[in-house]
Amino acid sequence: MFTGIVARMGTVVHVEPRGEAARITVSGLDPSAVGLGDSIAVDGVCLTAAAFNDDGFVADLLPETRKRTSLGDLTEGRRVNLETAAKPTTALGGHLMQGHVDGVGNVVSRTPGPAWDDVVVAVPSGLTRYVVEKGSIALDGVSLTVVSVTADEVTVSLIPETLSRTTWGERQIGAAVNVEVDVLAKYVERLLVHREGQQP
Repeated sequence: MFTGIVARMGTVVHVEPRGEAARITVSGLDPSAVGLGDSIAVDGVCLTAAAFNDDGFVADLLPETRKRTSLGDLTEGRRVNLETAAKPTTALGGHLMQGHVDGVGNVVSRTPGPAWDDVVVAVPSGLTRYVVEKGSIALDGVSLTVVSVTADEVTVSLIPETLSRTTWGERQIGAAVNVEVDVLAKYVERLLVHREGQQP
């Protein structure tokens, strides 16, 4: 589990294609903070630390991960948001996240404000039913508060802290964005469907 409070930004040092899969090396995490087999969220995608070297940690991208997330288009030199898995003692400053991306959206507009940026993200069809105004959504692994939601778009406001500590300071119009909605909303929907005797 993760909370969407990004620990730091990292950099993709190496991308090694392996057929439809790939192996990546990412710098930016203190090696003493993670171990082999630990879960690390990279732009909101839960990956497993498979190895460590002088450049950083190594993780494998399976074909499913490459197809369903923006990590399929990773290039060397790209900066990414990093978060280590939550522990029982972790302060839940964001919201509970699994690192299981629901779809890839796109930045539609970005409007600078006096001390923040308003960003509109188009999300894949069907996901906004799990999003509520003033609720939380994970965009590229960052827990953000929803300002408004329409049938296919979500608006969030990015405070200076978010702009300086995450890749949201760099994301431009057209950028692909990993979207994870609140898993609790999906569980509630599933339970209600079963209670009403509908097919799952």
